[in-house]
Amino acid sequence: MKKSTVLHVDQRMLEKYNQPGPRYTSYPTAPHFTADFDANSFMREMEASNRADGEMADVSLYFHFPFCHSLCYFCACNMVITHNMDRVERYLYYLKKEIELIAAYIHPDRRVVQVHWGGGTPTYLTPGQSRSVFEHIRKHFHLAPDAEISIEIDPRTIREDHLAILRETGFNRVSFGVQDFNPKVQKEVNRIQTYEQNAFVIGESRRLNYDSVNVDLMYGLPHQTVESYKDTLDQIIAFSPDRLAVFNYAHVPWMKKHQAILPEEAMPGTSERLGILKLAIEELTASGYVYIGMDHFARPEDELSVALAGRTLHRNFQGYSTRADSEIYALGMSSISQLKNAYAQNLKSVKEYERRIEEGLPATQIGVRLTGEDQLRRYVINEIMCNNRVMKGEVENRFSIDFDRHFAAVLPELNRFVDDGLLTLHGDRIEVPDAGRLVVRNIAMVFDAYLKEDMQNARPTYSRTV
Repeated sequence: MKKSTVLHVDQRMLEKYNQPGPRYTSYPTAPHFTADFDANSFMREMEASNRADGEMADVSLYFHFPFCHSLCYFCACNMVITHNMDRVERYLYYLKKEIELIAAYIHPDRRVVQVHWGGGTPTYLTPGQSRSVFEHIRKHFHLAPDAEISIEIDPRTIREDHLAILRETGFNRVSFGVQDFNPKVQKEVNRIQTYEQNAFVIGESRRLNYDSVNVDLMYGLPHQTVESYKDTLDQIIAFSPDRLAVFNYAHVPWMKKHQAILPEEAMPGTSERLGILKLAIEELTASGYVYIGMDHFARPEDELSVALAGRTLHRNFQGYSTRADSEIYALGMSSISQLKNAYAQNLKSVKEYERRIEEGLPATQIGVRLTGEDQLRRYVINEIMCNNRVMKGEVENRFSIDFDRHFAAVLPELNRFVDDGLLTLHGDRIEVPDAGRLVVRNIAMVFDAYLKEDMQNARPTYSRTV
């Protein structure tokens, strides 16, 4: 079990390495997905995945429910604001058809070890709709008895009996979006959410014996200060969630036009923003949480902490995960599947998604098939991002290369991290000490073969690394 270590953050280092860079939920990253990888490509990859290396990998399922009652101005998700329940019913009809379509490609003996409902707001669905979709999933996939089954919940809109019905249905993990308790911040971002609402859903989740309760916070929003954010952290720590995610707000109004509503002059400057991050890391680790990496924290007994200690942590489009060997099949508009050799993203328009499913084809819009070099670099980047080290011998045995010779052109770039005490280099391994874990994205970027081209784009592609 990984014990909590109180981390002390050098804000000057955060400022030095605060530059645009990928979050490495995939490699190659999403900007390198193309329309050359289409529905037929995805079907071939699904068929091949059943017999990859002579073994049948476990399966993780992600379901995207895009609907929300109101617009949060900070949101960067693929979502749809609607009050038309006929529109929701129509989407669920096609989602069930997609479940049948994708399940037909997956060998029935392959176990589903994770299910995650994201959005949007999955609890926009009524309890009856939630139960109906889940039973359709259970009918068409082989759910393992110990599967992790999680759902994202908006505490503002969930019905009083909904948590109990979800628990009875089979969900055993919940995640609540909180973001910030400060009334001025909440008003500016159009998300008014009371302390009492949060206290109720967290308390009810405990009473119903959910295995894990996660809370999402966000920093970098208008009117946030180090002082105001401490109040939010103190209240959240008192709730004692099992996990926390403290996300860096990505202001990308050229991609998400509604974000232009937010007053940039009210947003915390770089120093204040990084001060909030420093506060969050120091306060949470001092309160007993293990710093998993980037924006994730967990109790020492949590599976994420155990995986971190055992160096079996993994990263995907849902963040950090303990099920490294499973392939992700993602259903619903805009969702992204991750197979051993490929990524595939569904169409981002609800109408186009529904039209494709009506044709009896996967809703794939773009994707990429990984080359051998992509597989190699994905493995190295994952080891840095998740397990804070790269064992050269393991890489050499897995990919039949000489590590130092293969990466000779980029290894000198690691010296700046060594000079700043953020990395240690040994003959047989690269290790990231506690101080370097705050800039793992920057370290991983050294091994990204596509990044120089990305940085030459006319518009910025990535959020800042810290």
